[in-house]
Amino acid sequence: MSAFLDIEESLTGRRWSGPTEAEDRHAEALAQKTGLPPALAAVLARRGVAAEESEAFLAPTLRALLPDPLALRDMGVAADRLLAAVAGRERIAIFADYDVDGGASAALLLTWLHEAGREATLYIPDRIDEGYGPNAPAMRALARDHDLIVCVDCGTLSFEAIAAAEGADVVVVDHHLGGETLPPALAVVNPNRQDEAGDLGHLCAAAVVFLLLVEANRRGRAQGLCGPDLMAMLDLVALATVADVAPLTGVNRALVRQGLTVMARRERPGLVALADSARLTSAPAAYHLGFVLGPRVNAGGRVGRADLGARLLATRDASEAAALAERLEALNAERREIEAAVRDAALTQAEARGLDAPLVWAADEGWHPGVVGIVASRLKEATGRPAVVIGLEGAEGKGSGRSVAGVDLGAAVQRLAAEGLLIKGGGHRMAAGLTVARDRLDEAMARLGALLARQGAGAEAGPRELRHEGLLMPGAATLELAERIEAAGPFGAGAPAPRYAIPDMGIRAVRRIGAGHLRLTADDGMGGRIEAVAFGAFDGPLGPALEAHSGLRFHLSGRLEINDWGGRRRAQLRLEDAARA
Repeated sequence: MSAFLDIEESLTGRRWSGPTEAEDRHAEALAQKTGLPPALAAVLARRGVAAEESEAFLAPTLRALLPDPLALRDMGVAADRLLAAVAGRERIAIFADYDVDGGASAALLLTWLHEAGREATLYIPDRIDEGYGPNAPAMRALARDHDLIVCVDCGTLSFEAIAAAEGADVVVVDHHLGGETLPPALAVVNPNRQDEAGDLGHLCAAAVVFLLLVEANRRGRAQGLCGPDLMAMLDLVALATVADVAPLTGVNRALVRQGLTVMARRERPGLVALADSARLTSAPAAYHLGFVLGPRVNAGGRVGRADLGARLLATRDASEAAALAERLEALNAERREIEAAVRDAALTQAEARGLDAPLVWAADEGWHPGVVGIVASRLKEATGRPAVVIGLEGAEGKGSGRSVAGVDLGAAVQRLAAEGLLIKGGGHRMAAGLTVARDRLDEAMARLGALLARQGAGAEAGPRELRHEGLLMPGAATLELAERIEAAGPFGAGAPAPRYAIPDMGIRAVRRIGAGHLRLTADDGMGGRIEAVAFGAFDGPLGPALEAHSGLRFHLSGRLEINDWGGRRRAQLRLEDAARA
């Protein structure tokens, strides 16, 4: 297939592609049957939405999409045990992972239990001293003082730690890949157990916790009890779904849509304080969950106290929320500084090793374990390949990996652990964590690269592809169209925001803003005009080339979005690339 607009290599070194003939025909038929704008019809055509399904797609509901919780194994046992603990006024502990998904999962349970008249002990392990997931000393200590321990976003592979919780029942609510056997817990609710069908494997842990609470409420109603309002808790599910890079398709899309509506009401003190500290002046969108709020919740687990994020999300006190948000804001700034240093060193090392391999990886002494996952994401984004970044200390290295669409990194890491090349490892399709012996590092990474190559990682050759939904003329890039396209969202992992090419534009004004960003105004010479912003444009070739345009004309590539600033709403292009016209 020929390059879109004949762009074989753009300013950022990418080959542009566009819709296939079949997608064009589908989009045209969809626009004719539904009356939708062609640019929006193209989005639905790309998603494979039929004309008769378009209305339901643009207004997804939980009523239509939420699965029956009992589709998951052990769900009934877990719900009954939770209700029994509440009714019997038992002592309950929540053991959670230290990331956004773990914090949101814990906050969901803490909120539900509080509204049901019970409080619980929150335990989140220290990333450096204890590492990921339940450990035997902590579980043993919790079991001495509690009757029920609920492990959220962790626990599926924690055999020894759960066995150590003698005298307490343990319920695991997780989504990480399971092994051939399960730990000795009362219940393990996990859509990624080996004996599950996998239909719900795209759910994050907070979504699985939400299903548990749906089932607990349903069983409570059958006993004449009035359960807490779960719809008001969907802001937490939305935050976790986006921050954990779960695909925004099916029920996940409905969960995030409804969660964003709840969040806009500004009823949860922790999220209000976090948005205010981040100077978020408009109702949050999916982008803000992943790139503004999520990193701040994560900051405590990365470079500070591990429980700060969960405490912020669960608190009902506005003053406490403000103090926690301020602390997380400072930790996030510290995290950015550490990340920048590790990122530069990791990229230099990966470039020396070669960026065209199936796996891009880097490892070095003293890299902070709290930022290796973020740096792995940056390497993945820069190279279009799965990436692993490892911090070495003593005889071991602890690392995180991030994957690309179509490559199951978690399964490959888990296989490596089973083969004995890793001390431990696990995760899910898009992300994984691992611990490796220093003297087996090269061997383990070579084997991991070979496993990923079998899945197609690194198979493509030549410039990376930049996919477009189609052409968009500047006169059609209106606020109304941006609002209609937004209705096809939320956009994110598994459902990227549509990208359009705006052809043959003259650059009329260019200026640098902030730290390396660019804002420009362009027109087509016939009255069509568009404003665009490109974040980080001067970190690469895009900004300098457009700044020195010398009157040349360019095709512009980006995503149409709404700029809501100072009470004024207008459409703008989130510029990602450009090419000489």
